[in-house]
Amino acid sequence: MRLLTFQKDGIGHTGIVAGEYVVDIAMAADHGGAPRLSQYRDLLTFLRGGEPAIDDARRLLATVERETAAGQAEDLVARGLLHPLDGLKLMAPVSNPSKVVAIGLNYRDHAREQGAPIPDRPIIFAKFPTSVIGPGDAITWDPALTQQVDYEAELAVVIGQTARNVSQDDALSFVAGYTCGNDVSARDLQFGDRQWVRGKSLDTFCPLGPALVTSDEIADPQDLAIRAILNGDVMQDSRTSEMIFGVRELIAFASRAFTLLPGDVILTGTPHGVGVFRKPPVFLKDGDRIAIEIEKIGRLENVCRTEAAS
Repeated sequence: MRLLTFQKDGIGHTGIVAGEYVVDIAMAADHGGAPRLSQYRDLLTFLRGGEPAIDDARRLLATVERETAAGQAEDLVARGLLHPLDGLKLMAPVSNPSKVVAIGLNYRDHAREQGAPIPDRPIIFAKFPTSVIGPGDAITWDPALTQQVDYEAELAVVIGQTARNVSQDDALSFVAGYTCGNDVSARDLQFGDRQWVRGKSLDTFCPLGPALVTSDEIADPQDLAIRAILNGDVMQDSRTSEMIFGVRELIAFASRAFTLLPGDVILTGTPHGVGVFRKPPVFLKDGDRIAIEIEKIGRLENVCRTEAAS
């Protein structure tokens, strides 16, 4: 399934993609034999519902797909259960995770482009949840604070159930699904501070989306094409097979140190082609459009805006 969060009347709603439509699960109390779905007002609450919530969603989706195939789409739209996907304002699939766990230097080709040694264990840092934005939202920054804003295409892993001391063998069973992420980075702050959190955590510096693709749809997270496209030009083009530490290893490593909660996001690192290591360097500027594309997941696009501090 493809789960997403969309805005309706100024409020985020959880939806399931059904072809050209989105099923609004908040309207599903009396439809498709899934009355419990109406209690899930956001995707984080839905994930906390565990397998019963997933099973109900699949049942609802199957019912709606049958009815749509039978020509009932217009009636379902009129009743508020379906919304045309085209034109919907999408938000980050999970806009309020308890934490965003990010991994540095986790692609072999990224290590090669900067002449860095391959790390012997994952390098973990944090991005504040207040940095999360959705598809189409503006990445903004004050040019008096930073003038070296960079892009990083990343596979984002969303945790589906509480994980602590998880083994590599069991790790993928704790994954709810995957989405596209952009680990936007203020390089002058990142390198000037000699630690990464501030430069990685400015407001709007963690775009996520467009949808959460459930883990059953991704047979192997280590075999996906990943790209970053700046104003139509491909800047990063690689595969997740270039990861030094795969998704299984990252979940096991992180959960050994701290508890991962449903809705938590793991950004798994970026491949070669980031702006700071280009010759000459390429940094984002006002009006730029940066898109992240990941095979089987979709395209996340955001515009860049410079804004003076108020």
